[in-house]
Amino acid sequence: MVTLVVSTTTDPASIGPASALLAKPGWSPGPSFEGVRSYENGGVRLLQHDNSIIREDNLDTRWEELTQECVDNVIFLSKHTAVTNRPALTIHPIGVPHLKEGDVPPQGGKPGWAAPPDPRMGPWIRLLRKIAESRNLIPEFEITMEATHHGPVTSKPTMFLEIGSTLEYWQREDAAEVIALLVWEGLGLEGGASVGVWDRDSDRKKVLLGIGGGHYVPRHMDIIMKENVWVGHLLSGYSLPMDDPDQSKVEDAEGIGGTWKEAIRAAFEATKSAFPGGEILAHLDHKSFKGWQKKAVTAFLEGQSIQIGKPNDFK
Repeated sequence: MVTLVVSTTTDPASIGPASALLAKPGWSPGPSFEGVRSYENGGVRLLQHDNSIIREDNLDTRWEELTQECVDNVIFLSKHTAVTNRPALTIHPIGVPHLKEGDVPPQGGKPGWAAPPDPRMGPWIRLLRKIAESRNLIPEFEITMEATHHGPVTSKPTMFLEIGSTLEYWQREDAAEVIALLVWEGLGLEGGASVGVWDRDSDRKKVLLGIGGGHYVPRHMDIIMKENVWVGHLLSGYSLPMDDPDQSKVEDAEGIGGTWKEAIRAAFEATKSAFPGGEILAHLDHKSFKGWQKKAVTAFLEGQSIQIGKPNDFK
């Protein structure tokens, strides 16, 4: 089983962390395919290509076909952009489960799809904050997860590690070093144990499935940053499109159009596949919903036998 760490020369926020990671000991050249360069270090394969990172569909299965190695998970190194231009280090799962067939995903992926979320995300966002603090990047840099969004298509547990939000910060060597250290320590390349490996036999089996809220999922983050919390997909409000009915007559999820139900179902199934044996609990950002929306979402979750968790349930 190998981990693919994927970088691209078209993105300065990908070049920096990849270079910082390759500067550490133990790397040797790996196989090349389709012009993509690779490097090996234990069970980690670092790939460097020259294309848009969100358009490289099925790198995991392509790698397996080339090398006969089984891919365990995929980690992409990328830039983050934001209207505020605020410096940030972020982690997020990928997918566009709210898009319907025929839609053209603006940033890769395929309609209705959500990749299995990497189980490491929860432990790694906490490790990222610890490393960033040790390197004096806080409070200048915000450390946060983002909601599920964009491609490329993968079938193995996947996450993005990103530096935001402008060229100045994408090129920051200290930010690149923090991301490299996150990968280095998180995957156990420094000689320690890997961080965030899911164990289906553990007594900690509750996994947060975030429903609602903004792109930076602040109310979900309040829970995620607590020790020992696992996290799956995070669906913000824009990934839950709902038709506005006669609000006074909403009693359940029936009759409310939009792709919100399909998005929740796809996110739940992908999260379940990434955490075999886990107990998936939907955590709702209640304040982000109108009354009729919350009533419909709650009814749908109950109808799908998806448990709803309160903050204390994740302790």
